[in-house]
Amino acid sequence: MKITQIRNATIQIENNGVKFLVDPYLAEMGRYPGFPNTMNSNIRNPRVELPFSLEEILDVDAVILTHIHTDHFDEIAYNVIPKNKKIFVQNINNKNFVKELGFKNIEILTEEGIFFNNIKLIKTPAQHGSREKVESTYKSLQVEYDSCGIILESNHEKKLYIAGDTIWCEEVEKTLEKFNPEIIILNAGDAQLLDGTSIIMGKKDVKKVCLACPNSVIIASHMETVNHSTLSREDLNNFAKAEKINNLLIPNDGQSYSFS
Repeated sequence: MKITQIRNATIQIENNGVKFLVDPYLAEMGRYPGFPNTMNSNIRNPRVELPFSLEEILDVDAVILTHIHTDHFDEIAYNVIPKNKKIFVQNINNKNFVKELGFKNIEILTEEGIFFNNIKLIKTPAQHGSREKVESTYKSLQVEYDSCGIILESNHEKKLYIAGDTIWCEEVEKTLEKFNPEIIILNAGDAQLLDGTSIIMGKKDVKKVCLACPNSVIIASHMETVNHSTLSREDLNNFAKAEKINNLLIPNDGQSYSFS
């Protein structure tokens, strides 16, 4: 298995010879205004450029959308991904949204699991911030709250858990207990609303995952790209050293890891 951190939550995964693109956020630096009602909303997004060409990024067999917030699936992605490309989505609302953009080969992920080229994809639950704290803000911004994670299982490959946009919560804890994934990708930039409420994992959440799965490799993604990300790679690395966490990888954009 090969995992490449592209930018933000956008990653490429090569599993048993099948290549997936997760959460394509493909705009050039500074194309969009900062997200309203979030930290540092004066900063334009994305904050950095892509590390690869669009041609390299789009050289995949399928696309996985954990949800359709614009820092996971943006207007550049709408236009450059081929309309017949296989796209996996979390629910019927997301399917309808993607279908209206002209995409023709869309499938909804399920908790029972579906297969693509002999790889099993299993939908897992997530909390994109504590629901009671953030759902009203999401509604005011006219974006949906729901997000998901995904388990990838296949013969001769390690079990992979992409947690998606979530905080540490009971659903994540149960997913770890149920599947015991060997590789875990966390969105760990501690994106925050204006009142300081975290809507993805921060360093304390990352520590909980690392302690819950001491024999797993944890990879930190979704960092240093959008205005409301408040945790830097350097700060997370310093925290991990201070806490003696030794199963955490913090890739730079463009960096890859291979697992056998």
